Amino acid sequence: MDISRRDFFKVAGSTVIGAAAYSIAGGFGSALAQAPVVGSTQITNGIQSVGSKAKVYFTKHIDAAHLIKLYDLINEGIYGKVAIKLHTGEKNGPNIIPRDMAKAFWQHVPNSSIVETNTLYKGDRYTTEGHKETLKVNGWTFCPVDIMDEYGNVMLPVRGGRHFKEMSLGKNIVNYDAMVVLTHFKGHAMGGYGGSMKNIAIGCADAKIGKKMVHGVPLDKELDEAWDVVYKQDMLMETMAESAKATIDYFGKHIVFLNVMRRMSVDCDCAGTSAAEPTIPDIGILASTDILAIDQASVDLVYASPHNKDLVERIESRHGLHQLAAMHDLKMGNDKYELISID
Repeated sequence: MDISRRDFFKVAGSTVIGAAAYSIAGGFGSALAQAPVVGSTQITNGIQSVGSKAKVYFTKHIDAAHLIKLYDLINEGIYGKVAIKLHTGEKNGPNIIPRDMAKAFWQHVPNSSIVETNTLYKGDRYTTEGHKETLKVNGWTFCPVDIMDEYGNVMLPVRGGRHFKEMSLGKNIVNYDAMVVLTHFKGHAMGGYGGSMKNIAIGCADAKIGKKMVHGVPLDKELDEAWDVVYKQDMLMETMAESAKATIDYFGKHIVFLNVMRRMSVDCDCAGTSAAEPTIPDIGILASTDILAIDQASVDLVYASPHNKDLVERIESRHGLHQLAAMHDLKMGNDKYELISID
């Protein structure tokens, strides 16, 4: 990673409030190229297709050994100080990624820390103090957990954004050389589903500014004061994509994605103990250097799964598939992929 770039963003990292947070830009730009991986047989939907295809690796085994095996296939660009972005959940949430699996993974990634940000809604992680207590309750005590917006925000560019030309993220994001996006794939009350894109779109945005930008909440209001002005569904999918693009543009080839498809409630881990019991069977783990490909593959596996009615209804009722269209329009990745089983 270019040190001068990182130092620049550190200098630019003071809190910014006002009209700049809602700046508009037109047109689309190219995302930074993703790290190459070794190819295999095209089996997506059983159809041969013309043109380039992203590689998405898959296992039906949901455990630490297979998670690490998948990661080792895609981690060529991961070195230096590494951020592991995962959703640590509200207190006692029943569906979050198992701590023993996350611990074994963290131990496998040198010089790494879990990273999070505070929430826009008033829950267990609304304040840094409450967030730290929640981390203890949920067992995230085996490694450093960096609440990236504890000391403010940093504005990073959104290359080619239609709604934003920059996004407000947790200030400490610029302290890292690489990021591993370790996602519990599940449903979501507003997004329809939460995959890799949602994990960084909301999870890297700071609570005071960035999350308000994504949701369309005026900076002088709280979420519960602004439900009448929160973005409609398609707009929300687009602003989430642009927020995520700020993160993937910043890390370039030094970001990879893992989706863990287990205990897929229709509700996000932000619902805590009130999350609905999953009705769809566990599917497995996916890994890719391409954010669009991995979320597209995850959605396809949900649609191909038996007993998927509840999760599909949640996705479609919230226009969740527009997440994929928004990422495609922003050239964030490839929706054509090879699903490569390692089993």
